[in-house]
Amino acid sequence: MTGRPAAGPHFTLTTQESPVPSTNARTTRRITAVAALALATVLATAPPASAHVEVEAEGARALDQKVTLAFNAESESDKAGITKLEVILPKGLAPADITYKSGPQGWKLAPTDRGYTVSGPPVPTGKDAAYAVVVRQLPDAKALAFKTLQTYDDGRIDRWIEIEEPGEHDHSDDTGHGSPAPMLELAAAAPGAEPVSPDSSTPESPATDSPSTDPAPADKDDKDDNKKQADAQQQDDDSSPVVPLAIGAVVLVAVGVGIWLFRRRSTE
Repeated sequence: MTGRPAAGPHFTLTTQESPVPSTNARTTRRITAVAALALATVLATAPPASAHVEVEAEGARALDQKVTLAFNAESESDKAGITKLEVILPKGLAPADITYKSGPQGWKLAPTDRGYTVSGPPVPTGKDAAYAVVVRQLPDAKALAFKTLQTYDDGRIDRWIEIEEPGEHDHSDDTGHGSPAPMLELAAAAPGAEPVSPDSSTPESPATDSPSTDPAPADKDDKDDNKKQADAQQQDDDSSPVVPLAIGAVVLVAVGVGIWLFRRRSTE
């Protein structure tokens, strides 16, 4: 009688795949990293918001006399210094009402048909140009806009000529594309204040470097200034480093997506 052989030990072999990140997942993470790096580069190298020209007169009221106006023109160039500031006076002020008080070394004031210029040797590159004038009497108004053309020694001109309504002069939301004119808000005239008689003295002839020698209607000046402002803004936009950087970021992302699609087709 033949017995059945004894059953030996029984083993069951199981395998467990180790979790390995898929090629698609790794590629997606790489694309995300490249896009984030490109965006950070654009933000880090973007130029700051545009600077401005400011005017101040502490406690100024309508019809005040012998008021000192302090102007500060912030530099927007890292290649040239400011050499001249041309101011277009608001309604109610004439060139004869303005007297030069102080400014950069060597600078002088010269009246023009529509206001005045202060000019002289270029201030150091990147430095602001601050000056002060005395106004014979402020007009009876709530706010005064002093449109300003800011010239550098390389020929560049910044045009601060956009008019804002009183109370809107806030730079906290500036994006670098606005060009507001310096605005001085005035308190109501003091009780009993009256306009003084016009100054009969004849102002000296405009300096030879004044860009305007022939009288022109105010509306024509505004249109010309606005056209020049648009041209200057277009030049600034064209020369801004943000455009090529943004294009570079888009190209990097596009390349990453292309690599991901290629590898995905290969794995399929």
